[in-house]
Amino acid sequence: MKNQQDIARMKELIATLSPAARAYYQESREIMSNLEYDRLYDELLALEKKTGVILSGSPTQKVGYEVLSELPKEAHPSPMLSLDKTKEVGVLQEWLGTQKGLLSWKLDGLTVVLTYENGSLQKAVTRGNGEIGEVITPNARTFENIPLKIAFDGRLVLRGEAVIRYSDFEKMNEEIEDVDAKYKNPRNLCAGSVRQLNSQITASRHVHCLIFTLVEAVKDDEAVDFKNSRTAQFAWLKDQGFEVVEHQDVTAATLPDKVAYFAEAIQTFDIPSDGLVLTYEDIAYGESLGRTAKFPRHSIAFKWADEIRETTLSYIEWSPSRTGLINPVAVFEPVELEGTTVSRASVHNISIMEGLELGAGDQITVYKANMIIPQIADNLTRSGVRDIPKICPVCGGETEIRQINDVKALYCTNPDCQAKKIKSFTLFVSRDALNIDGLSEATLEKFIGAGFIHEFADIFHLDRHKDAIVSMEGFGEKSYENLIQAVKRAASTNLVRVVYGLGIAGIGLSNAKMLCRHFHYDFDAMRHASVEELTAVDGIGAVLADAWCQYFADEKNNAMTDHLLAELTLEEVKEEEGDRSLDGMVFVITGSVEHFANRKELQTLIESKGGKATGSVTSKTTYLINNDVNSTSSKNKKARELGIPILSEEDFLKLLEGEKHAD
Repeated sequence: MKNQQDIARMKELIATLSPAARAYYQESREIMSNLEYDRLYDELLALEKKTGVILSGSPTQKVGYEVLSELPKEAHPSPMLSLDKTKEVGVLQEWLGTQKGLLSWKLDGLTVVLTYENGSLQKAVTRGNGEIGEVITPNARTFENIPLKIAFDGRLVLRGEAVIRYSDFEKMNEEIEDVDAKYKNPRNLCAGSVRQLNSQITASRHVHCLIFTLVEAVKDDEAVDFKNSRTAQFAWLKDQGFEVVEHQDVTAATLPDKVAYFAEAIQTFDIPSDGLVLTYEDIAYGESLGRTAKFPRHSIAFKWADEIRETTLSYIEWSPSRTGLINPVAVFEPVELEGTTVSRASVHNISIMEGLELGAGDQITVYKANMIIPQIADNLTRSGVRDIPKICPVCGGETEIRQINDVKALYCTNPDCQAKKIKSFTLFVSRDALNIDGLSEATLEKFIGAGFIHEFADIFHLDRHKDAIVSMEGFGEKSYENLIQAVKRAASTNLVRVVYGLGIAGIGLSNAKMLCRHFHYDFDAMRHASVEELTAVDGIGAVLADAWCQYFADEKNNAMTDHLLAELTLEEVKEEEGDRSLDGMVFVITGSVEHFANRKELQTLIESKGGKATGSVTSKTTYLINNDVNSTSSKNKKARELGIPILSEEDFLKLLEGEKHAD
């Protein structure tokens, strides 16, 4: 009877853990804290050991993510197993016994298998689900630190961890103004980068690969003799040009000091790590121990015992986003964790709040996942979830709780919520629109959340909120003054920028220019134009014309536009009566340019002569401009399929001269 109760509990644990693992590994989202997952996983493992029963679908029998992409698949010659783990140094000492070992970082990225033949990298395969991986050879060739050719001209098979350094991760996020588009963590970014279908994307992500295991090194049917030493293997790999994982020689007696060394080093370690790995130095001894169904016996993982502090939850802050999702953030009495002061942790969604029975005033314990990201470990008093806002903190619109798959979350229902319109404000201040320096997407989100901005015209009255802005994090007197000066400069602009900045669906910069020229820069005429009048403009079809008309059929949009125009001084545009030799022609520009500062300058020249520059090759394209005329790029291929001439810059300039002479 007792065994049946244990098995029933195992079924409950599998039902809880499986969707959490799927969400984390396959969908890059989190429905349970790492600490809670590990606790339940360990409970399941203990019950399996106690009962001798392993149920179908148990997470203890699965390794890594499922193979779901369109990349080629390949079975591994033998299963790639995960490692048994502990959080106790004493267990490591007992496991090592009288043997010598190597202690190294357990890196938090994506495991890959690299194969070299005759000195060249021939193949790279991800770990996948442990049985079948994905072939990512073109992507691996873009990794920043692996040799494409080595001195050893036999067959070499290695296992390594593809990682993205924290410093590179932060730089990439700094370049993304869209707050919601920022990458969540280096591990997920690395996994997505390594498994790209386009290796150019992988190359832009600064992926590194650190080798942690030599699987095979054979030349002329003879294995390289490493004197039965893992240390000798690592030294040989370094000589071949590989970057290997940092490792320290250990005995049972020296293990505590070496673990302490790594624990201190992780505070400034630039590579994501979620623990350590202990491996027997004696290769033959380790291999002789064999394996279990899931774990090899030659190595064991050590996971950091999280530093946990108790504190008081002050309140839940609700943070709206452009998707309408309102994220709960726990704000608590500041505590010291892993050497820094923390006072906030994302709770992700209402499901997690309910699981923790989280309410203001509760005594909670907090930790840093992987010693980096603040998380709530447990709620000691569990007063219960309450005070979920019925109105959006930004717009005051009604909220509702929605359950999507297995997750409950709070949403704003107001389609006109300013938080949802952050994209439109971001476009409005962008370089090709009003070009206002200092108004990043993150700053706009702060100002909208604080109620400073409700419509475009409000941006020109930010001086009304000087005291509040100066006191905001990241702002001061100087940055405030710089922002106000940028706003004043932006108030003198031209109609093309304004039309583009309104963000009407489908109306890009090129279309804005065409509209202004066609209507002779008369905005009232443009605003009141019919669908028939609009479709007479080159590049404006029925869909764009309908979007334009619908926009100005809305009284709110007209009022907002009038308020905006009242703040602006529009430049007078003298229409050019000169060279219109490219009237009716549509160009696509690709690749690098030599005779112009950049492609933008070439585009401006084309438009000044009546032509149009677009981004995609279609049947309406007149010419594709590419200095690499014989390139096999997708645009060149498309142009050839459609019979569209491909011009170099020289050809284009000759075309211009020819058109002039023809006049």
